[in-house]
Amino acid sequence: MEIIDFHAHIYPEKIAKKAAEFICDYYDLKEGMEGTSSLLLEQGKKAGISKYVILPVATKVDNVRSINNFVLEEQIAHSEFICFGTVHAGQENLIQEVEYIVSSGLHGIKIHPDQQGFAIDDSRLYPLYDSLQNKIPILFHCGDPKSNLSHPSRLKKILKEFPHLNVIAAHFGGWSIFEEAIPILKSESCSFDISSSLAFLSPKKAVEYIRTYGSEKMLFGTDFPMWNPVKEVERFLELPLTSCEQEQIAWQNAQRILKLS
Repeated sequence: MEIIDFHAHIYPEKIAKKAAEFICDYYDLKEGMEGTSSLLLEQGKKAGISKYVILPVATKVDNVRSINNFVLEEQIAHSEFICFGTVHAGQENLIQEVEYIVSSGLHGIKIHPDQQGFAIDDSRLYPLYDSLQNKIPILFHCGDPKSNLSHPSRLKKILKEFPHLNVIAAHFGGWSIFEEAIPILKSESCSFDISSSLAFLSPKKAVEYIRTYGSEKMLFGTDFPMWNPVKEVERFLELPLTSCEQEQIAWQNAQRILKLS
């Protein structure tokens, strides 16, 4: 079975270890790995993963273009990588950055409200959302015990305001607040990834959430380097899903969203 990892992060070699440690410390995670592209490819190959959606995050306005150029170079260097771009609400040239992302061949946009310091429904992002309707997908980190910047209720507001956005809500729509997210988002027209979730949920509960949202909306993701791809694939394959559900989540839904041949 093909497996597409819809949620992975990589960093330049000189900061890969430090960046991964910082994120693991923030979320109090213990399984973190060094966030290099070479290690992702090595561990992903062991796990049977064939493609990786790389999701960069710029925490400062001044770093947006350099980070987008970094992931673009990685995408050119590695055919396995399908890279998204990053933007920041504080950018004066927000729409121009989106145009650069699209024209350069990046495949979507990642927003991490809690790390970037602005809310999903920050009005500065509304021109971005409007410009992306019926275009490339946008993936949001959702859920955080330390702030409500990425709360699923904020995402629901955006989904109502911009109904033609192609949205992926990470971590079952609400990391650490899985149960709270479900009644808010279960009827919305967006997709969800299951990254950074399976370690905290019983297989029975994970399958319950998948079927509540609908397996046709779900995407597999490892959240490397916070988690080991080999272990995450093992956790996924242990879920008591039907073969149809498994295929949808492992690669079919990703292939459709990314318009892969």
